[in-house]
Amino acid sequence: MRETLIIKHSVGGKIFVDTAKQPLPYEIREQPDGCFCITAQTEWNENIEQLLELCRELNVFIFREYDDRPTVKTWYYVNEGPVEYNRDRRELSVTAASKIEYVPDNYLG
Repeated sequence: MRETLIIKHSVGGKIFVDTAKQPLPYEIREQPDGCFCITAQTEWNENIEQLLELCRELNVFIFREYDDRPTVKTWYYVNEGPVEYNRDRRELSVTAASKIEYVPDNYLG
């Protein structure tokens, strides 16, 4: 299985993080309150600065690609965040209120 994290601007479509094109360590943890915390190790850069400015307009996705079955896509709903960057740990943190998992192939005409 191949897994890709994508964080993009929901309005303009600009991609801030795409681990298929620029690999970086990341983790997704479900919190006791049912929210999901997505953390990624990345250096501070212009993309991270823009991402933080647009933090209320983000789409976060995980794509899981398999050799023997269709891709599974998970959309994490960020809504009110929080979305933060810790410069000491060089860590981006995005909190999502919920997620929706689906198979895109099931919706193709």
